[in-house]
Amino acid sequence: MEKPFDDILATGPSSCEEVARLLAASDAERPRLFARAAGVKREHVENKVYFRGLLEYSNRCAKDCYYCGIRGSNTRVRRYTMTGEEVLAAARHAHDAGYASLVIQGGEIASPARTREITRLLQQIGEATGDALGITLSLGEQSRETLREWKRAGAQRYLLRIETSNPALYAKIHPRDARHDFQRRLNTLRELRACGYQVGTGCMIGLPFQTLDDLASDLLFFREIDADMIGMGPYVEHGDTPLYRHRETLLPRPARLDLALRMIAVLRIMMKDINIVAATALQAIDKVGREKALKAGANILMPNLTPVKYREGYLLYENKPCVDEDAVQCKECLEMRVRLAGDEIGYGEWGDSRHFARRTGKKQETNEARTTKIP
Repeated sequence: MEKPFDDILATGPSSCEEVARLLAASDAERPRLFARAAGVKREHVENKVYFRGLLEYSNRCAKDCYYCGIRGSNTRVRRYTMTGEEVLAAARHAHDAGYASLVIQGGEIASPARTREITRLLQQIGEATGDALGITLSLGEQSRETLREWKRAGAQRYLLRIETSNPALYAKIHPRDARHDFQRRLNTLRELRACGYQVGTGCMIGLPFQTLDDLASDLLFFREIDADMIGMGPYVEHGDTPLYRHRETLLPRPARLDLALRMIAVLRIMMKDINIVAATALQAIDKVGREKALKAGANILMPNLTPVKYREGYLLYENKPCVDEDAVQCKECLEMRVRLAGDEIGYGEWGDSRHFARRTGKKQETNEARTTKIP
């Protein structure tokens, strides 16, 4: 006998079928789903939102993923890599603004030169801020040696989105060559755990060929690997990608947004004390998409610190918001969004995953005791 919806809500889903049942909540059931997720968020991570200053460090990429606007073979993209001085200026801004955390994100390049450059930047950021910033890297698949080197240099968190946990679907949205290997991506997630990182992953929601069971399996995958943080959002198409030709088969964008909010809510119920990002892609569909995500259970926002002159070069998808906002404008906008969602901002706090602290027995850190005056 099928378990009633409200019973699954109360106990949390234990199977793919129960996860899918929550994701398929009717219009009458949706308010109860979101109310339950909001209650879990208040109880386990409080109504506190942590800012991660986002640096889109480079759009140079060796991968050729079928969904991505900066895929290596897209010749319409003007390629760039931020200078060391620009990275340090952004780190100082994050420190002065009280963000306490920085994300360095970029296209996937695995080379000795890239490894050395990121190591140098991590060391310089630590020196410039008195090790006051928590650092997240999102730089794709790397070797164990590189991941260990970056960890020693000062990175604490690493985000590597699996995009989909279904190997067959993964093969449909990536070229079938040695550069795009599903098993290697899984292995990198395991290496991150072994290196001591707070491990982040995530998926795209509303992809061509994707089913509700695929998405339910993604949420179970996150629980199976015991992830510490999740970044997931609606798939938004880009005209310069192979998947664009399947746009007529997609859910309407508002439906993708609604499904993404359900995914956040169900994940919060399933993994009560992890960090969940309110992704920028939500705002590409709905001007208040990120506020809705905070109300559905998310607790992380990423103000963009990338210099405005580079923003047009980092369009992973169409209609990306905030490409013309400078760092100060972005901060003010997100502060307003947090207030509208009824949350508060955890300024001066790293906002480490409580799940990571519980899993490892390590105390959550803030930067309050280490903050130093930046020259």
